[in-house]
Amino acid sequence: MVNFSHEQLPADGRFGSGPSKVREAQVHAITASPLGTSHRKQPVKNLVGNIREGMRELFALPEGYEVLLGNGGATALWDAIPFTLVEKRAQCAVIGEFSSKAAKELSAAPWLESVDVLRSEPGSMILNHQQEGVDAYLYAHNETSTGAMSPLARYGTAPVSGGDGGALTIVDGTSIAGGKVFDAKNVDFYYFSPQKCFGSDGGLWIALASPAALERIERLAKERWVPDFLNLQLAVNNSRKDQTLNTPAVATIAMLADQVQWMLDGGGLAGMEARSTASSAAVYSWAAERPYAQPFVQQEEYRSVTVTTTDFDDAISVPEILAQLREAGMVDVDPYRSLGRNQLRIATFPAIETDDVLKLLSCIDALV
Repeated sequence: MVNFSHEQLPADGRFGSGPSKVREAQVHAITASPLGTSHRKQPVKNLVGNIREGMRELFALPEGYEVLLGNGGATALWDAIPFTLVEKRAQCAVIGEFSSKAAKELSAAPWLESVDVLRSEPGSMILNHQQEGVDAYLYAHNETSTGAMSPLARYGTAPVSGGDGGALTIVDGTSIAGGKVFDAKNVDFYYFSPQKCFGSDGGLWIALASPAALERIERLAKERWVPDFLNLQLAVNNSRKDQTLNTPAVATIAMLADQVQWMLDGGGLAGMEARSTASSAAVYSWAAERPYAQPFVQQEEYRSVTVTTTDFDDAISVPEILAQLREAGMVDVDPYRSLGRNQLRIATFPAIETDDVLKLLSCIDALV
């Protein structure tokens, strides 16, 4: 066991890819929040309203786009998407465990005509492509399990008024939303959970919805039977009232509202990308310079700025390194469980200080 001095250790040892580091100010925000009161009363509605307005500013949403909130996290959305966002045919790009979730649910929906699933090997990239008859293109902006980052682009043309023709671009931004600048005009439904860049707890989903997506949701919700919990039109209706369909965790909302304001005060999305990029670049440079390590994602343009993955030589026991890091208070840098690689996965979300990342890397060197 290496005995690290206080000066060698990060000030905060949380580097998990979700749940992620929660800033101390967010914890204080909980104590000042209206816990133990109805989410349909004004104090909680004010918090939700602040989140929606803050998100609109943070992501520079175009005219007509709306910020939606719902219970259940991204898992609930994977179940909801087949009901009110896909008309008949979908195309899904799968680059890892989490980007496979929506594809799995769509493929099981008996009312859809077909689902074209494009797959890549973990750590590599595959992109959607134009396909006749497809009315929804789905992909992940960032694959949490592998640290691969997709370029954000629109596929197909958004539907015109009335739902005739066109296709929606539906993007899972869970582990990168808030850490990377993008043009919201390139997406119709961009969704994420708050336990990554936004440093909050799980159980909630947020989505940025275009007018085309809102129109399709409304139309399909009238045409199909949809369970209330998965009915995105009910989420739209409640979000417009600054509330959720059923009772949310008010503590999560309080932490999320505080984080959104912190991001805006820290330079907005560009400022957050700069923080994440400084930390992730440090990890990739470190890995490239070590004889016993290398970045898992080989193509630089596809390396995530918020979730980094590093492969180690087989002679290095990553489980032993993980155990000693945890003993010293540096936690949750384990590789994704199903990959089965001799690997570390280090989150570089905006709230994680680059100086702490550098100290973590120094400690890994000492252990090796």
